[in-house]
Parts: sequence; C-alpha cells; structure tokens
Amino acid sequence: MTSTTENEIDPLWRSWEGAHGGHVAAVALAAVRGRFAGGAHPVRTLTTHFLAPAAAGPLHVSGTAPASGRRTAACVFSGHQDGLPVVVGSALFGSGRSGMPYDGQPAPDVPGPDECQTIRLPGHLAPFARQLEIRPATADRPLAGGDRAELLAWVRFVDGRPFDAGAVVTLTDVLPPALYAVWSTARPVPSAELTVHFTDALDDGVPDGWSLVRIRTDHAGAGWAVDDSAVWAADGRLLALGRQSRVVRAERP
Repeated sequence: MTSTTENEIDPLWRSWEGAHGGHVAAVALAAVRGRFAGGAHPVRTLTTHFLAPAAAGPLHVSGTAPASGRRTAACVFSGHQDGLPVVVGSALFGSGRSGMPYDGQPAPDVPGPDECQTIRLPGHLAPFARQLEIRPATADRPLAGGDRAELLAWVRFVDGRPFDAGAVVTLTDVLPPALYAVWSTARPVPSAELTVHFTDALDDGVPDGWSLVRIRTDHAGAGWAVDDSAVWAADGRLLALGRQSRVVRAERP
C-alpha cells in the first residue's frame, strides 16, 4: 500500500544549489517516520538520493513498507515537487535490545565549545548557516588551503532544537564539504546521496545544546567526492555516522 504525505522545506535552509541536503533528508524522514511501518521503532538507517535541487515549499512524500517484522521495519520513499521527483530513499527502523556495547569512534579530544571561537560562513554560499552557531575545534578552516580535507567543529542550532533523529541527519551535513579545508576558493559540491547510521544514543533521548561534528573526504576524483561525517553529543556519546557522495562542480568565474 502506498501513502502520500506533505511536509514543508523551510526557506531558511537554502544552500548554494537549492535547499540544504541534510534538511531535505530530515524532512523526508519526518514524513515517513510515523506514517509508514516504522512509527513504533527508532530509526537506524536513512538513505537519501538527491535527484534535483529542492525548493522551499511543500515536499510531497510517497512511501511504502515492503517488509516488516517483530523488531524491524523498512520503508522506501520518494519526494516530489510540482510533479517532478526530487529525492528517493529508504529508511530502516528497529527496536533496541540488550547487548554488549562497543565504541570504536570516541569523540576527539578537543577544547570545549566555550574555548572555541564562532565563525560565520559566507551568506551567499551557505544561507542556511544563519540557523547555526559553528565553532571550529581545530586550526582547520574552510577555504584556508590546508593540507588535509577534514573539518571538526562544535555546532548548535540557534533555535535550540533537541537532537532528535531529524536534527542529527541535518548535523551530518552542516559543515562545508571537507574539500573546502584544502581549497582556497569556493565552488558548489552538492550532495548526490547521503546515508546516515544512527546509534542507540538516540533511543533514550539526547539533550539539546552543542554537538561535535567532523567531516572528512576519503577520496575525490573524476568530479566526485566521498565524505564521511560523525556527530557526537557534548557528553561524548556518538549519535550518528554519515557517508555521502558529492558532485564536485567546476569553479565559477
């Protein structure tokens, strides 16, 4: 059975090419979470393929639940604007259970947010950044011509929203593309695909405030780049891991 729901792309979350990809993915997740098969379980994985830049306004999301069990449920979805496809993707939901914990991604040992200075991303490149406070936790800066494609920063939402799954999806994509750490001039690097894996830290709820976000490029070539991101709560708990494929556009004159 297919069902359709309507959610809004916030005009405040504009990026260089259309709406911010992490925000669009979060809107799609909100549309499917309670309506299709997964409402009773926390989300474990969300994959979103971006087919075209999304505009502010309604996003019509259709979804189906092709498989579900006692502890897990899957949903596939597509999002349209003005009758044209914008995103397609899937979400996996699953209940928790007891087990031996393991943390192979501890939070980096960096100064706390009170010891770091806020930076402002250029408004014409990242209008959505006005919804965030970003404080780099290392010496790496966007467009500073560094020697490694990695950025690490404390981030919080200006509106103080809590770290639910949608907020965490957005956080996996809020820092500039990691290649910006080695470039000195900007160019569009839009997301083509974003997959987010959530940890059990979200099962019991996570407070609002600061999160520590890292993004790095593992490989780039032939006009494509692969970025990995991680999001930790201020207390060091890992919230999510993200991986995305990006299109590297040519520099604009």
